Amino acid sequence: MKNKGLFITFEGVDGCGKTTQMNLLAEYLKDKGYEVILTREPGAKGLGEKIREILLHYDGEVSSRAESFLFLADRAQHIDKIINPAVEFGEIVLCDRHTDSTIAYQGYGRGVDIKELKMLNDLATGTRKPDLTFVFDIDVETSMSRVGKEKDRMESSGMEFFNKVRNGYLEIAKQEPKRVKVIDSTLSIPEIAGNIKLIMEEYFEHN
Repeated sequence: MKNKGLFITFEGVDGCGKTTQMNLLAEYLKDKGYEVILTREPGAKGLGEKIREILLHYDGEVSSRAESFLFLADRAQHIDKIINPAVEFGEIVLCDRHTDSTIAYQGYGRGVDIKELKMLNDLATGTRKPDLTFVFDIDVETSMSRVGKEKDRMESSGMEFFNKVRNGYLEIAKQEPKRVKVIDSTLSIPEIAGNIKLIMEEYFEHN
């Protein structure tokens, strides 16, 4: 029997542990017999890889609006060529960052108008939203220590910026509690994975 496709996103400040947990959830879902695709933003296979290189490693100045549009271009390609086809085929797509990153980083972090960003996100995604989103919450000092000294352009934005981003994620979760689940990322990796499994089991039970 064909499974119902799902689109699940993993969000949080850099160093929060989301990628580790995405990989662990993928293993859990595959063990249960689901077809799973792992992807990311920016930088999904193909055009997205070129856009990611610009966003993370361009050594000149990038305006806040230009940065936003680059992320949105990556997202439109990603939705049309990878996410939508997979979900429609009945697969579970696990994505490292998506629309909430734009709101948290460019909106709350950079100060770009959030109402406009939401409109542009809808344009880029055709109004598709994730079925479920995990936000991995951790204090910025800890997250930055996990990233280490070698930082890309985004990771080098400073403590004040990342505190704004963190608070932005928490505000998003308050606004959409049914979709967005905040995960305490200070716990151990097995504890976090266990909490995510419980949320997934509850989701499958009621959907």
